Amino acid sequence: MCGIIGIFGENLDRLASANKMLEHRGPDDFGIFIDSKARIGLGHRRLSIIDLSMLGHQPMHSEDGSVVIVFNGEIYNYKELRTKLVSKGVSFRGNSDTEVLVNLYLSEGESFISRLNGIFTFALWDSSKNSLLIARDSFGVKPLYYSNQAGQFAFASEIKALLHLIPAARDLDIAALHRYISFLWCPGKGTPLKNVKKLMPGEAMWVKNGIIERNWNWYKLPVFRGITADLDEKSALINSESLLRQAVQRQMVSDVPVGAFLSGGLDSSSIVSFAREINPNMQCFTIESLGGAEEGVTDDLPYARKVAKHLNVPLEVVSIDANRMAGDLEFMVKQLDEPLADLAPLNVFYISQMSSQLGIKVLLSGTGGDDFFTGYRRHRAIQAERYWRWMPRSIRRGLSTFSRNLNHKKAFNRRLSKLFSGADMEGDSRIIEYFKWIRESDLMSLYTNEARCSVGTELAGAPMLDFLKPFPKSTVGLDRMLALEQRFFLPDHNFTYTDKMSMAMGVEVRVPFLDNDLVDFSARIPLGLKQRGAEGKWVLKKMMEKYLPKDVVYRPKSGFGAPLRRWIRHDLRELLGDLLSTESLRRRGIFEPEAIHRLIKANDSGKVDASYTLLSLLCIEIWCRSYLN
Repeated sequence: MCGIIGIFGENLDRLASANKMLEHRGPDDFGIFIDSKARIGLGHRRLSIIDLSMLGHQPMHSEDGSVVIVFNGEIYNYKELRTKLVSKGVSFRGNSDTEVLVNLYLSEGESFISRLNGIFTFALWDSSKNSLLIARDSFGVKPLYYSNQAGQFAFASEIKALLHLIPAARDLDIAALHRYISFLWCPGKGTPLKNVKKLMPGEAMWVKNGIIERNWNWYKLPVFRGITADLDEKSALINSESLLRQAVQRQMVSDVPVGAFLSGGLDSSSIVSFAREINPNMQCFTIESLGGAEEGVTDDLPYARKVAKHLNVPLEVVSIDANRMAGDLEFMVKQLDEPLADLAPLNVFYISQMSSQLGIKVLLSGTGGDDFFTGYRRHRAIQAERYWRWMPRSIRRGLSTFSRNLNHKKAFNRRLSKLFSGADMEGDSRIIEYFKWIRESDLMSLYTNEARCSVGTELAGAPMLDFLKPFPKSTVGLDRMLALEQRFFLPDHNFTYTDKMSMAMGVEVRVPFLDNDLVDFSARIPLGLKQRGAEGKWVLKKMMEKYLPKDVVYRPKSGFGAPLRRWIRHDLRELLGDLLSTESLRRRGIFEPEAIHRLIKANDSGKVDASYTLLSLLCIEIWCRSYLN
């Protein structure tokens, strides 16, 4: 896993210093390629995982020098691909997956991307075409940002390095900030900067003379490829087990030690269960939140310890508290490059820090299980709509109003409010409302007049609405919601923070639930075997009963975060007062100070549940101070 950067145009002299800003992503080696005549430059920072020798050095050139690649990621089927190339007479100098990519491109052209099973971004310079090919993996596990303006194209694994190449691209995108506050992350191509975009999951581009010549989606979700849910219960159970085992053990390929996250939840525990068949002494890591879990949230630690004891694997416990997290909040936002309003990224960082100290450069994660097999509360909620969706809209509107007026200090009331927040909405708008943390009208009331004009009339969920338009109207709500999880929530939130915070310590995180074969198979499992009534991930739970204690398999769902609501009212109060002071808000000019202070008071009283919205505002102010001031 590495960091990549490049530019097609001017500012080639900035490439080396911009590349150094990615040193944390690749502390083991670095390289630069520049062709001044073609006005192209590529940079690479290497975290050595496979083929630790200099034969894996990047930028990597083809044997004839016509092709140069910088690559970030892991290709889990590279050995099979290499074997086929060798059978065609292709020779190799080393044993890296990067060299396989170069030769596969020379053999098959751009279509080779669809052959890859892995997590990646890469940029490939083909001097014979005078063109640059860039691509991102199917579900956006690895990030890539780009800017294209005035005949110049630049890209990087992180925004901070990209801005060093193109320092003028700092115009704030208020409409994108509107999305960050609505969802706590930004769905779609947008970033906080108008001239910086995300390469989307499964997207590729050809760039020529500094201009995007063509871009296309090389990957489509199973639902768009006509894969239908046609399995019976027995087939679903047998094949889910074999394919998850295959995915885990396939992703353990490494020339350095591999460890794992272990929260004690079903997903991470399942990953460790199969991983220990290869490495019985796999080092695992979990978090202890000092001061206890938030009301309504199950504490992970006892379950993590129980699983570690049951599987007989070593477990490192990393202790955190509010003071430590508050002290690291500014670092978190800077490292994320985006104002994601979630404290879970710090948990990833602390575990990665401990992992790095122990010499473990690769960690397995259970991320993705909920997004393909169900498991979130919103999945239960959308299934429960059949009990009230038939009601007249006027009554549904009353349900929404009633639930909003409950005291939100109680977890049950907060969940009831979330359940009916979009009850008066129709179709896909109601589905998207489950992802939001604040209603559109309430959020608009927080802005200054100028900011409100910049947001305009486009809804925060517009990219998600556009994505769902091609779906057949007959597709049920849960299927549509799972597609949104896979297309937006995973890449724009979970994978963004997992990548940035682990790579801050030079640690690679792999996600077996995103294995190509397992993903395609999961699409063939009927919804009734995934979400059975209130029981999410039913097929996985049934399958794991013989490997894990039942009280672990059927434990309550818990997030990978911190007791934020308590901290916003108490432990983080001083930080809140500083960053959201009247002076600070007026200087920034985005939010009305009086409206923000009313929101804080309403959150204190329990009138609204605004802790995550307030965290979002904190993160935006920290981001602006770090990237704009």
